Amino acid sequence: MGLLSGKTALITGASKGIGRAIAIRYAQEGANVAFTFLSSVEKGQTLERELAAYGIKAKGYRSDASDFKAAEELVNSVVAEFGALDVLINNAGITRDNLLMRMTEEAWDEVIGINLKSCFNTVKAANRTMMKAKSGSIINITSVVGVKGNAGQANYAASKAGIIGFTKSVALELGSRNIRCNAIAPGFIETEMTEVLDEKTVQGWRDGIPMKRGGRPEEVADACVFLGSEMSSYISGQVLQVNGAMHT
Repeated sequence: MGLLSGKTALITGASKGIGRAIAIRYAQEGANVAFTFLSSVEKGQTLERELAAYGIKAKGYRSDASDFKAAEELVNSVVAEFGALDVLINNAGITRDNLLMRMTEEAWDEVIGINLKSCFNTVKAANRTMMKAKSGSIINITSVVGVKGNAGQANYAASKAGIIGFTKSVALELGSRNIRCNAIAPGFIETEMTEVLDEKTVQGWRDGIPMKRGGRPEEVADACVFLGSEMSSYISGQVLQVNGAMHT
């Protein structure tokens, strides 16, 4: 369809799951794709070849977005290699779940650093390029947990709620430069991570969702295509929930 033809996108944490689905959909829509991975080196190399098969330019970078200097070097490398940066998608994230009374300081700091600080790092690094171009779309992946909270995930919920506040503030700051910033809040999405869980437990989660199923990574990716394309040219500062009505 070519909804993203001619655009260059940078996607963090794209070697698997939702990030991988986003990278593939962007390539299918004609975007050149730069993406990051950290520990999944082989999966990152495989994805690079898979994306290139769509006839677009693709390159994977082993980079830690939670490291301020590394994020700056990443964005500079992408702009030097691709000549532009039109869409930034912050997808990298982890969980370190536990009840608050058992949660360690390390578990708190690690989740906040990787999930929230990485958004600051990459947006800060991409800011100058997008402002100079007077164009850009920033998409931050938050979570339904960041909207409503969840027991046993105080660190994760805080990081994802922080992303929402950060997204809205960036939208207000950069709107005059024609730079949009939105967030996507997935609900229960079935990925490689959920495949290893007990089927009875997973079905119980499905039953609690009004649409009676988990979401597919591709459905989150489709929302990213919309927010990265000109179809959403007057949408900024918003949180698009992709959750089958589990929270409205």
